[in-house]
Amino acid sequence: MSDLATIPTSKSEDWRYAPANALAQIWPIAVEEIHVAAGGSDALTLVQDGGDRSGGGEPIARQILLVLEDHAEFDLTILNLGGTYSRIAVEARLGKASRLFIGGVQLAGANDKLEIATEVTHAEPDATSRQIIRSVAGGTASATYLGKVRVERGADGSDGAQSVRAMLLSPTATANARPELEIYADDVKCAHGCAVGELDAMGLFYLASRGIAPRQAKALMLQAFIAEALKGAADADNLHAQAQDRLSRLLEGEL
Repeated sequence: MSDLATIPTSKSEDWRYAPANALAQIWPIAVEEIHVAAGGSDALTLVQDGGDRSGGGEPIARQILLVLEDHAEFDLTILNLGGTYSRIAVEARLGKASRLFIGGVQLAGANDKLEIATEVTHAEPDATSRQIIRSVAGGTASATYLGKVRVERGADGSDGAQSVRAMLLSPTATANARPELEIYADDVKCAHGCAVGELDAMGLFYLASRGIAPRQAKALMLQAFIAEALKGAADADNLHAQAQDRLSRLLEGEL
C-alpha cells in the first residue's frame, strides 16, 4: 500500500482510479489495526455507505492492517454500498498455517466511485487465503478492485486465490480490476480469475418463460451473483437485505 504521509496521485497503482478532490478531503486516512493471536479466530463485517449523492455526499475511506499469527483464522466481509467516493483497503500479513477469507460486494449507482483494495502477504509456510469480490455498477458509476497476493521467500505450501467478477447494468458504467500474484517461493498453489460482463440474456429469457417479470428476474440473478461473497458471514441475512434494497433501487433507476 502507498505511504499514508502524503496524498498519492494517479501515478500510484494503488490509487490510480481515486479522484484527487476526494482524497484531499479525507487525507490522511487513519490505519485501523487488527491482531489475531496464535491459534485464535475472529471475524469482522464492514458496511460502508457514502449517503446522499444528490447533495454531493462526503467521501469516506478505511484502511485496515490485519496481522494473523500462526494457525490464526479471520473472516472479513465487506459491503460497499456507494457514495461519491468510498474506499476500503486491507493489508494483511499471514503467519504459519493461518487462514484468511475476504468476501467483498460493491453496489454502485449514479456517479458513485467505489473501491476495494487488498494486499495479502503469505509470510510463513502453509497459510491459506481466499478472496471473492463481486461488483455491480449502473448509471455512470465505477467499481474498482485492486488486489495482490504476495508469497514471500520460504512461505512454501501457501495457497492463495482471488475470484473477481463485475456486472455492468448500463453502457456508461465502469468496472476496473487488477488481480495480481507476486510469488517468491516454491511449492505454492495460487490462482486468480477476473471477468466483467452483463446479465446473461439467455438466463433472463429462461426466467421470463417461467412467468417472472423482467425486473424481478434481474434482481434474482444479481442476488445470486453476489451471494458467494457474503456466504458464511455471521449477519448474512442482514447483509443480503441491505444488498437487496440497494439492488432494487439500482434496477428501478433511483441510483
